[in-house]
Amino acid sequence: MNTLLLLALLAGTCAAQYGQSLDDLPKITDNSTATSSNEKYILPPLPYEYGALEPHISAQIMKLHHQAHHQAYVDNLNKALVELKEIQGKEEMATKDRIEVLEETIHFNRGGHINHSLFWKGLAPAGSPDASIQGDLGEAIIAKWGSADEFSIALFRTILGRVRGSGWGWLVCNVDTRELLFATTRDQDPISLPQLVILGIDMWEHAYYLQYYNNKQSYLKAIWAVLNWKEANERYLACLKHTPSSS
Repeated sequence: MNTLLLLALLAGTCAAQYGQSLDDLPKITDNSTATSSNEKYILPPLPYEYGALEPHISAQIMKLHHQAHHQAYVDNLNKALVELKEIQGKEEMATKDRIEVLEETIHFNRGGHINHSLFWKGLAPAGSPDASIQGDLGEAIIAKWGSADEFSIALFRTILGRVRGSGWGWLVCNVDTRELLFATTRDQDPISLPQLVILGIDMWEHAYYLQYYNNKQSYLKAIWAVLNWKEANERYLACLKHTPSSS
């Protein structure tokens, strides 16, 4: 694939989605040298303190997860994008092999950056007004699953049954049908149209192991208490207003 086209696709694969594109993530311009004007993706700050989700998710986990793991995705994405731009247009076989490696690196770290940026905004301190099911989304959940408890049971069963190893569990809204669905993705693969993320749960071990070891069920029960339903409802309303992908 032409590398210029690849860069465009990587930046806009999820364009026009609610927070599911690199275009939605903050960048800075590096003017450290007279000839440098490269834009770099940056780590978004958390909308709460590291200890705000305790005792459900420890401050130690949140700090490590945000400052080490998410920061690594951002750093590796920036590095790979710069290298890909530098070698674009070269025809040497070694260069072509390197481009393939960079494509894989960009895909993985791009997904990690997007998924984690969504994840942080999808959490809120337990007991806060944002941490209760609400609005049109709450009504849609009750209409489809019967109750919040039945919804959580179905969501957790799907995640535990489908995510083998590292990955993500999602509640998504299909922009064509407006239907709420469960989805899972491997590694750091992101959700793409026609699905919009309503809420996401990180099932990588670094998200829970220091506190819950290999007890994924306990982690899921804990994360349930700190989901940001206000944010989720706003994403759902965005889905209802979204132009169908088939139009």
